[in-house]
Amino acid sequence: MKKALLGISAIVALTSLPATSYAQFAFNVGAVSDYRFRGISQTRVKPAVQGGVDFGAGGLYLGLWASNIKWIKDLGGDAGTEIDLYGGYKGELSPGLGYDVGVLTYQYPSNKLSPSANTTEIYGALTFGPATLKYSHALTDTFGNPDSKNSYYLDLNATFDFDGILLTPHVGYQKIKGPFSGPGSYTDYSLTVARDFSGVVVSAAIVGTDADKSFYASPVNGKELGKTGVVLGVKYNF
Repeated sequence: MKKALLGISAIVALTSLPATSYAQFAFNVGAVSDYRFRGISQTRVKPAVQGGVDFGAGGLYLGLWASNIKWIKDLGGDAGTEIDLYGGYKGELSPGLGYDVGVLTYQYPSNKLSPSANTTEIYGALTFGPATLKYSHALTDTFGNPDSKNSYYLDLNATFDFDGILLTPHVGYQKIKGPFSGPGSYTDYSLTVARDFSGVVVSAAIVGTDADKSFYASPVNGKELGKTGVVLGVKYNF
């Protein structure tokens, strides 16, 4: 929670800065039919309500995002909310070649799991044209997996604009270090179609993984959390 409080303090401090032409806030709120994180359902294949706030000044950015979840309570913990705090810097290495570096902490208040579900990652990304390659590296145990520090996630995304309809293919690989490296590591993939209607973004995605069916299964009802499925979403940006 110290990391979460530090992140919140940083955001609050920035809100006291005078408004300038290069500093801005953006807010979003939305809902999805299933909250998938790296292909794995966080809500037992149930809907989620989500929202966040972002601050940007030049290349600097800070943000906070939250969603309801079910997986921690399913594992015997006591957290029904995920709060993400992140910050970083983005710019250009050369014309057309962008970069993005930062840190992101996933906080599950009072999760009561051992090891804790709270996870902090540093990341770096390169963008060229429509494609972005990103590497995320865990500085802590990873989402409650024991001895899983230095786990990583590598993903490749691209966004294509067809007259206002955005098509986003994605593939990623989650490596879990430690005793559960075998069943915990997997590849995920998705294809998302989205359209922005004056700030209201409607999306539909096909999401799937090759994750171990027993390792990534709900202990409550046995549902396969990484199975291929369709996720519908709506988000309002303001």
